[in-house]
Amino acid sequence: MKKKKKEKRSPARRLLLIAMLFYFLAFGLLFLYNYDTRALLLALAVPALIFVSVLGLPRLFPSDRLLLSLTGFLAALGVLVLYRLNPERGISQLINYMVAIAAMLACTVGVRYIRRWRLIAWLAVPVSLGLLALPLLYGSEINGAKNWVTLFGFGFQPSELVKLSLLVALAWLLSRRRLVPAVLLTGVCLGFLMLQKDLGTALLYFGMALLMMYASTGSWLVLAGGAVSGAAGALLGYRMFAHVKKRVAVWLNPWSDRQGAGYQIVQGLIAIANGGLWGTGLHLGNPGVIPASYNDYIFTVICHELGVVFGLAVLVIFLAVVLRGLSIARQADNSFYALLCLGCTVMLGLQTFVIVGGNIKLIPLTGVTLPLISYGGTSLVSSMCLVGIMQGVYACNRARISEAREEALYEGESSL
Repeated sequence: MKKKKKEKRSPARRLLLIAMLFYFLAFGLLFLYNYDTRALLLALAVPALIFVSVLGLPRLFPSDRLLLSLTGFLAALGVLVLYRLNPERGISQLINYMVAIAAMLACTVGVRYIRRWRLIAWLAVPVSLGLLALPLLYGSEINGAKNWVTLFGFGFQPSELVKLSLLVALAWLLSRRRLVPAVLLTGVCLGFLMLQKDLGTALLYFGMALLMMYASTGSWLVLAGGAVSGAAGALLGYRMFAHVKKRVAVWLNPWSDRQGAGYQIVQGLIAIANGGLWGTGLHLGNPGVIPASYNDYIFTVICHELGVVFGLAVLVIFLAVVLRGLSIARQADNSFYALLCLGCTVMLGLQTFVIVGGNIKLIPLTGVTLPLISYGGTSLVSSMCLVGIMQGVYACNRARISEAREEALYEGESSL
């Protein structure tokens, strides 16, 4: 039994050791370039933070260590790349990472021990709508979308927080077979995002809600109806907003205006091509020529300096996160927990596809962040909270299995 248990967790341990060694050497290399003692400190701090989050948290309650290792590697990669681009941003992201770990722990504990979700789910409805209304009242417009709010000197995207509240509300409604209220709530949230001109986030909300509705009902009619409604909404957004038309036109032919509207896409594609399979090498490339390299185009920076092979490995890690999430959702015996975990998984997977697809010109760029890696405290905290919810469902699954085993053992001893 002990041997089997050890073999089970060995992939997580191997990935943990690889991640710690990788980041120790990577930050050590950055230290040797300019002898900045901050890089040397990060060479010790980042591996230590990964170690604590992967091996320390499971001591509090059952946790999926492989999922912790995968997400820890991605979050640490964000700190590394951002430090390479700008040391101040890298250190700021490290602080964001520590806050995000605490937020992940809080979400895990909440899902594990909260038993009555009805009140929380109903409170999530006005919270979601209130947060989405904030940018319309006090928001700032960036790249055509009015989705940023600054309060008391702190800037954040309310839509990142609404990911969590909307997810809880939809999971509860759909687990109670209340499809119509779920559709109405989703529609109102999408309407707010349309008014903000934030079609990228609207796409994420729509994809998450549609797949959760399909999983809840098993109805192809719901899936088809949602797909048609989504296509109609996309067409409406294209016709209404000039910046959306511009993005589509640039996506179709960025070379027609390579020094203007198409500059970002062209520079990104050239950077990936220059990096080749193995990259220019850490600190040996020229990522400064890529616009928005610290958020929208951070995947391009990864491919440029670390190589297309490493970029593909990052995508494989994201795929592994999605597969672990689907596995946890499938094992849940409670429809609410299953839908909750499914929504988290879909959100992380779809957001990764949307931003990476935009970077490599597979689809038009929408301006969302790369989960766990892009710069930004709100984005990183919300992504880690999604992971925390998945871990909470995993802990519930393990507790149920343990209780069933103890009950079976007790019944066996009683029969003797």
